[in-house]
Amino acid sequence: MEPDFSILALFLRASFIVQCVMVILLLASIQAWAIIIQKFYVYASARRKVSGFESTFWSGEPLDELFERLGPEPEGPSERIFAAGMLEWQRSHKSDGNTIRGAQARIDRSMDVVIAKEAERLNKGLSFLATVGSTAPFVGLFGTVWGIMRAFVEIAQQQSTNLAVVAPGIAEALLATGLGLLAAIPAVIFYNKLSADSDRIVAGYESFADEFATLLSRQLDS
Repeated sequence: MEPDFSILALFLRASFIVQCVMVILLLASIQAWAIIIQKFYVYASARRKVSGFESTFWSGEPLDELFERLGPEPEGPSERIFAAGMLEWQRSHKSDGNTIRGAQARIDRSMDVVIAKEAERLNKGLSFLATVGSTAPFVGLFGTVWGIMRAFVEIAQQQSTNLAVVAPGIAEALLATGLGLLAAIPAVIFYNKLSADSDRIVAGYESFADEFATLLSRQLDS
């Protein structure tokens, strides 16, 4: 009877340690793909919200009216940056209409805090992708080494180097390496892509904050 070399059969025949390695790698791969899909949705949503708000912002509507319509805690990221700047702008005005010294610096810091929080939200989970990409091949290699060691023990016990004796153990061991690469390669590719996408989105936030701060600076100087 020919041995079964299907993935399920190889998994079931593997030792407990190698099975644990395979399960860990499979779970890491599933979690990585969940993060990748979720990030694509989050980034696409962030881009839509930024585009929509900036169209409204540059439509010519008075800033005070726009802020009153959005409220102090709006939903979108650009709206939150705008609201933070406007809130500090209003707080920096005295009852007689004059502004408190250092208003521009406080407005900038208020918007920077919001941008930092948005960047943290965008980057959440990317560290897991980096960890999987860097460690999964080594975890798989550990499973392979353990499996090959077991195959050599099997050879010694049966006192035979026949391919039919060696092949199943080697195949089980190499499956662990394959799963490690299967988890690592997409994690590395999408980590690099998503990191670049996140940096571009955050750069857009910073650009908007700079433009908004410039508008407020003109009003402060006047």
